[in-house]
Amino acid sequence: GSQHMKENYSSETVVLVTGMSGAGKTTLCRALQQRTGIEFSISCTTRDKRDYEVDGVDYHFITDEEFRSRMSNDEFAETEDVHGCMYGTLKETIENAITTGEIILFEVDVKGAMSIKSLYPKQTVSIFVLPPSMEDLRERLINRGTDSEERITKRLERLKIEIGYKEKFDFNVINDDVQRTTDEIIDIIHTQNKGVLHVS
Repeated sequence: GSQHMKENYSSETVVLVTGMSGAGKTTLCRALQQRTGIEFSISCTTRDKRDYEVDGVDYHFITDEEFRSRMSNDEFAETEDVHGCMYGTLKETIENAITTGEIILFEVDVKGAMSIKSLYPKQTVSIFVLPPSMEDLRERLINRGTDSEERITKRLERLKIEIGYKEKFDFNVINDDVQRTTDEIIDIIHTQNKGVLHVS
């Protein structure tokens, strides 16, 4: 559509997907991308590139120095530290998408989502993914068999904190079935953007 048409209604093209650990948000985002061709936001990271990854496709791989200097220049919409490696979303990435009216998908943690939402309140739609049931998630965490009691306790505490955030999101979806949940997210994006999505 023409640029002029766009201005007439709010287009919430920045789609933030976050949710509880173990709720399957990564799988959902992949399914969503496969079915809609939505662009994934490419984050910057200071961690080492893995063999199968491509710079500029999976991540922008940058040095600690560059990350720090971009941080001090306030170039990031959100950053997180994961086990000593930094990850961040550049404001430029978001602003380009907003300008072109392209839908862009972010899989971020809760803090990252809140941060992007506060910078671009009119352009974002935020979706919080919940597991089918807390009980189910507890059992999965406990039955994974890979974690010590202590790690499990920590995880369960984190769940309590995470679930407290769900009220802050525009939409909560329960991931009880990937296909159905993907449909639901597609519907949400459609509704917010008056049908700009091409779904296969």
